[in-house]
Amino acid sequence: MSAYEHEVKALLSEAGVPVPRGVVVRDLDFSRAEELAEPLVLKAFGPGLVHKSDVGAVALGLSRDELEAAAAGMRARLQVAGFLVEEQADAGVELIVGLVRDPGFGPVLLAGLGGVWTEALRDTALRLCPISEEDARRMLASLRGSSVLYGHRGGPPVDVDAVVKLLMTVGGPGGLWERLELGEFELNPVIASPSRVIAVDARYLPSSGPVSGVPGAEADFLPLFEPRAVAVVGASTTRPNFGNMFLAFYQAAGVPLVAVHPSATEVAGVRAVPSLAEADVDYALVAVPAERCAEVVRQAYGVPFVQVMSGGFGEAGRPELEEELVEAARAAGTRLLGPNCMGVYCPRGRQTFVGGGVGPAGSVALISQSGGLAGEVIKVGERRGLAFSRVATVGNSADVTPAELLRWLARDPETRAVGLYLEDPRDGRELYEALRSTEVPAVLLVGGRSGQGQEAAASHTGGMVSDRRVWEAVAEQAGVVLVSSQDDLIGVLAYFQAHGSRAAGSDGVLVVGPSGGASVLAADAFDLAGVRLDPLPGDALDALRGLGVAATGNPLEVPVGPLGRTALVPDVIAALLRHRAYRDVVLHVNVQAFFTYGDTAEPLYAYARAVAGAQDALPGTRITLVTRNGECAPAGVEDEVRRIAAAAGIPVYRSMEAAAVAVAAGGRYEVA
Repeated sequence: MSAYEHEVKALLSEAGVPVPRGVVVRDLDFSRAEELAEPLVLKAFGPGLVHKSDVGAVALGLSRDELEAAAAGMRARLQVAGFLVEEQADAGVELIVGLVRDPGFGPVLLAGLGGVWTEALRDTALRLCPISEEDARRMLASLRGSSVLYGHRGGPPVDVDAVVKLLMTVGGPGGLWERLELGEFELNPVIASPSRVIAVDARYLPSSGPVSGVPGAEADFLPLFEPRAVAVVGASTTRPNFGNMFLAFYQAAGVPLVAVHPSATEVAGVRAVPSLAEADVDYALVAVPAERCAEVVRQAYGVPFVQVMSGGFGEAGRPELEEELVEAARAAGTRLLGPNCMGVYCPRGRQTFVGGGVGPAGSVALISQSGGLAGEVIKVGERRGLAFSRVATVGNSADVTPAELLRWLARDPETRAVGLYLEDPRDGRELYEALRSTEVPAVLLVGGRSGQGQEAAASHTGGMVSDRRVWEAVAEQAGVVLVSSQDDLIGVLAYFQAHGSRAAGSDGVLVVGPSGGASVLAADAFDLAGVRLDPLPGDALDALRGLGVAATGNPLEVPVGPLGRTALVPDVIAALLRHRAYRDVVLHVNVQAFFTYGDTAEPLYAYARAVAGAQDALPGTRITLVTRNGECAPAGVEDEVRRIAAAAGIPVYRSMEAAAVAVAAGGRYEVA
């Protein structure tokens, strides 16, 4: 049941939030309103009167003599428990400040332009609680209509410091968000003027829903990724199934292996034991029907990690089976990965859930709720030059959570960057804290962000806190990169892998490539990614003319092709960097031209070698290469270009858009 407005305002006043002077009237005797200054506002309160203006439960600009008649009219139409009479606040900029408890991430603060324009403009910003003062100021500055706060077209600015103080009182450390059994809480409007802020309307709907938990004890996940031996439960001696497929994967990887079978002593050439209790392993994969999984897991005494590949648990509407599975894992003293997940991939530990053997060991980690997507990222990523340290699929995350894995990977000496694909963060608050504390570059891809968080919200705040916006707030506050596609996830990880050891000692991005529309489109791509291409330094223009380059701006047009001077680009870069240090230099080339106007790949290889030489000569600059129209090259040519570039620590992209996203992500980190 919601609290009445005068009760909420008493709470606000106690917390130091200014509210209008007012009195509560239970009948039609308004003599107590004599002490209030006109004009007055009359508000009815009672069961179900949440959106008062929608049902005619508010009257503005009244004199004391008009109160009784207005109240009688409301009582005739509405179920009224009483009335709140207040002094009407002076006009100003109307804001909305609200709180809502997100099911995954807990309390979320919303602030923006409010009043009658709340739904029409939807100009608001979100942050997870607790916020900092910097968060509060960035929320206000991010609003499309922020100019009305700071003085618009000669108008006076509002007291922004007072607005910030209000936001901190509601959503900061020790704020109201910690004191409320939060469902939805909203101040709308808050009127901001040059001299003060005042909350003229307030509503609060408590919630009895569960509160996000706190992190548990830290686990050592090394045996998960690098087990001494692996057991597979569920392989058949008569009819090949998923268990048999994984036996074959592990045999190809060369990890010590045992099968678990109730009667056979050997399955597909692998020694078998009758139960997990007799398997001396660090990791067990269970691929039996969901109804049998708990029974199998109860036998896993002494096995540090058990992965349940089987589906048919909570995701299929059978949460009782999932609860039984977790209880079985706890009884056995084992940690549970999944259920409904594909497992672990780690070339160092010969762990795999994909066919074709394991790739090279590297420094990129991945946590994914989807096993299928993780398999794609592994195979496509390795094709593009990624090398993985650890990959874990978590499925339903009934026990082992993404947050636990992230905290461990952030301390893993083999991991330099982490990618995450998530859909439903069961441990959202814990994940947020882990993202905030990690010092390794992290990139986040989220599925299902278009869904609305609360479709039947009782407040404007609840209606505007969607899944997409909460994830954007998580990324902003945690300082991690949020991407919108699998291709960008791979691309950003490739950038981190290539440039992770190259600390940026400067800022700015320079784009260099052939002339034509590609340069114009390159500028658009970087602008869309939020990357500013600063003009060329004026004192460098003479040096460029000496090289035969008529500089016009950034992007800089330099002829590169089968008939162009491929060695010119390094000279141009070196000349520019003598006048201005750039954090990133993005080079692009039209691969199609090399094979339309030439008949050999050697000029393209020469260009790639020249670019690699430039990177070797410029250890403080991050060079990125874009091979536009690479599909026009004969088979194997792109692979050779990537090999040449990778040897010098240069990531390669097929499109300017993909490179722009990666470079923008890299701009958030200065990693050594």
